[in-house]
Amino acid sequence: MSRGRTPEPSIFKAAAWMTGTLMSFTFMAIAVRELHAADIHTFEILAMRSIIGLIIVTCVVWHFGWHLIRTHQPKLQVGRNIVHFGGQSTWIYGLSLLPLAEVFAIEFTIPIWVALLAVIFLGERMTRGRFIAIGAGFLGILVILQPGIEIIQLGTFVVLGSAMCFGTSITCTKKLVSTDSPLAVLFYMCLIQLPMGLIPALFVWVTPQGIQWLYLVIIGMMGLSAHFCEAHAFRHADATVVIPLQFLRLPLIVIVGYLLYDESLELAVLLGAVLIFSGNYYNIRLEAGQQKLD
Repeated sequence: MSRGRTPEPSIFKAAAWMTGTLMSFTFMAIAVRELHAADIHTFEILAMRSIIGLIIVTCVVWHFGWHLIRTHQPKLQVGRNIVHFGGQSTWIYGLSLLPLAEVFAIEFTIPIWVALLAVIFLGERMTRGRFIAIGAGFLGILVILQPGIEIIQLGTFVVLGSAMCFGTSITCTKKLVSTDSPLAVLFYMCLIQLPMGLIPALFVWVTPQGIQWLYLVIIGMMGLSAHFCEAHAFRHADATVVIPLQFLRLPLIVIVGYLLYDESLELAVLLGAVLIFSGNYYNIRLEAGQQKLD
């Protein structure tokens, strides 16, 4: 009688895949910063990301079969990508307005918006864990914003709007994957968002020079690899293992911000991020325990 798989190998593989996710987001952030410094507009970056992503996904579909991109919810695909485009454009723009650490800290609120929207639009229950996660998340946001103490920057609202858009997008994705393949979600993401970025980009177009082309390729490839690696991490370990690994994005981007852009981590940003993360993790632990009981 063979023994079941021990948790160590799966945790190791999950950590390896999450390392890929962390590096992908980090390289994306650096590439975006460098392109903004060269006056490459956000819309141009998004257009090139969609073109490169569409080429890669089309090659995969060509190999494995076009049936994989059949969609049963075309209206939801369009709606999801309108919101997701809003999230991507505000995230990329926000990287030019705020320190990298603050952008990534505010990003941790995405699961909070997912939990809230799942209750409102998907009819999921407002559990104790979700209530605590949402409460801790909003408290963390207040700690980061410091209303009444600091002047709240435009960039903070931009990135917070990005997190809300991404939360809405993930809520749509949860419904989409019940009928459509993950590859279909990626394919239509690139296809639908291409004209959304390209049309306005034509009015602000600056032809990339030299290494700027490499930065655009990095953004296109890393955008896909981040989602690909994260999906595989969840295959090898449950959320109670994967989510804490996501928190490592903050110290990693702090190091990058310090070395490349002379940015420091403010205590309020760290405390706010810890509050947001703690609420999310508590909710995940409760839901994981409930699933075992069920």
